[in-house]
Amino acid sequence: MLRRLSAGKETQGHLTGADADRALFFATVAGISCNETEEGMVLGAGDDADPQLYENAADEIMGYYGRVGAEDLEPRRQMILSRAAARVIASRQQAPTHLRSAMQADAVETLSQDTPHEGFFLTRSYRLRHPQFSGEMTEALTREVFVATDAALVLPYDPVRDRVLLVEQFRMGPFGRGDPYPWVLEPVAGRVDAGETPEETARRECREEADLELAKLEHVSSHYCSPGCSTEMFHCYVGLCDLPEGGKSHGGLEVEHEDIRRHIIDFETAMDMTRTGEINIGPLFALLLWLERERPRLTASA
Repeated sequence: MLRRLSAGKETQGHLTGADADRALFFATVAGISCNETEEGMVLGAGDDADPQLYENAADEIMGYYGRVGAEDLEPRRQMILSRAAARVIASRQQAPTHLRSAMQADAVETLSQDTPHEGFFLTRSYRLRHPQFSGEMTEALTREVFVATDAALVLPYDPVRDRVLLVEQFRMGPFGRGDPYPWVLEPVAGRVDAGETPEETARRECREEADLELAKLEHVSSHYCSPGCSTEMFHCYVGLCDLPEGGKSHGGLEVEHEDIRRHIIDFETAMDMTRTGEINIGPLFALLLWLERERPRLTASA
């Protein structure tokens, strides 16, 4: 795949001069090849690469050009590409509009956009106007959004033994809120990396966090976790599997500084914790309620 990068846009061909410098910057940050030939610089991302992924990534990457060194951005590469991948998924997987408005994003008038915070995470600020249900446009509004990746979440369930696996770990959200107990119970979860489907992420995370191979994935929902301030989309699953009696009680990747404790408990114990409030993470609460409804079907076919 040959590309030419110019002002964040891509066209076919070779590159020379300033365009070659920009291409080298883009390729270094994106982690793709950039080879010099007699005709100029040639970018190559592989025949199986998704052009839409790199087009979305180019907007963010080239925004750093001339301000941040390519080598300083390499540690952020996976997050940059994962944010781009989330935009690709968003463009290809839309929820129905039977009751809600079918007005589309291109009806929103973006007056200006900047990035007040740019690091491992991003915050974007927009000055915009959008259509109202009356048909009129709003006045100019300033709105900020936390630009996140998509995530896959899995509740491992053993339909033969009727038990689930929960993970426990320290979380910055409760800590930053002032919760005296910032260790929480959650489903297995992880970022959807570029090049992965949410289903592939779900299976990978179960291997990494819980040392589990899933027999089947049941899709529960794909939903925004906090649409007023975050782009983050959760793809939620129940993963059918064989949960052993013993096994390792700790998991996670050392390279990501994960310290995860695993709990295998029977279904009714988990449901009791939804009533006492010990389970206070929304996706886990929703997954258990879904499992309560579908449990007769799943256990009958086990």
